[in-house]
Amino acid sequence: MQLTNEQTLSAPLQQVWDALNDTAILQACIPGCETLTLVEANRYELQILAAIGPVKARFKGKLQLSDLQPPKSYTIQFEGQGGAAGHGKGAATVLLKPQDPDTTILHYTATATVGGKIAQIGQRLVDMAAQRMAAEFFSNFEKALQPVGEPLQSVQASPPAANEAKPSLPARFRQWWLRLFRKKK
Repeated sequence: MQLTNEQTLSAPLQQVWDALNDTAILQACIPGCETLTLVEANRYELQILAAIGPVKARFKGKLQLSDLQPPKSYTIQFEGQGGAAGHGKGAATVLLKPQDPDTTILHYTATATVGGKIAQIGQRLVDMAAQRMAAEFFSNFEKALQPVGEPLQSVQASPPAANEAKPSLPARFRQWWLRLFRKKK
């Protein structure tokens, strides 16, 4: 599976880079993310509750950052296990470019393979879930980049309502991420 997209973020390049490397911000933004822990420099462990179609599972995974070129790019290698639900492995390249002093373009390309029950669901459903989780992640991430004040208060008011009706954005992003890496092409 391959996913390529570009997002325009309303924040300066350095602020976006810092947020992409902040475990608290990432955990809050990744759909279904229950934990995200820095194990050592550029290595993380995470746990995500994810659902794709009828398959719902808790995935434990590892992330490794490499090819770091602050504040412009890095590569993420990832792998995860969700028990009987399946497993996944893949990589993503993230590139940041300033559009202007207060706006940053984030371009990413992710490739993943998945196996187990998730792989049996079908490529189209997995792709749609991945796209939905990515959209939710970037919506949450854009909100996290907003300055403290009224905009942040309205952002904080929205997630609880969304969380009551459905899994949090971070939880759904993690679910998507894990699904991407567990499916076979």
